[in-house]
Amino acid sequence: MDQLWAPWRLAYIANPKPAGADDDCFICKALSQTDDRSNLIALRRTSSVVMLNRFPYNNGHLLVAPSAHRGGLHDLNDAEVVEMQQTLARLIDILRDLMRPDGFNIGLNLGRVAGAGLPGHLHWHLVPRWNGDTNFMPVLADVHVISQSLESLYDLLVGRLKGGQDG
Repeated sequence: MDQLWAPWRLAYIANPKPAGADDDCFICKALSQTDDRSNLIALRRTSSVVMLNRFPYNNGHLLVAPSAHRGGLHDLNDAEVVEMQQTLARLIDILRDLMRPDGFNIGLNLGRVAGAGLPGHLHWHLVPRWNGDTNFMPVLADVHVISQSLESLYDLLVGRLKGGQDG
């Protein structure tokens, strides 16, 4: 039998957040610190941030969030909405070039019942998809197989983002 190892998922699976855990917002906590690499912050813009998902569903899984702690779409101003949508579009182009996915899922979970693990801080999930990337592992073992380390993806993505112009 082959073994597939994705140890970064265990912390998420084994230690679910208790009710009310969004008081400890991982996005705001990361933004308040200066070590972007250890916090997986790939890009800081004027009104938004791009982070690698620490518990990815697929290789290249990114989060795009407002820099300000906002929980709903109606809480965003026009500049924030535009900047985040422009950032998503740019990330799609970059990931297409770097990883050659066949498509993308872009999702926004509003409310805990809708799947939001952090309902107090709005964030879009950008997930590259490849033909045949689904398999039996999530169904049988609650395991997603990721083919690239977060550090390797971080280096690739940040290298490409720094080559462009963002404010």
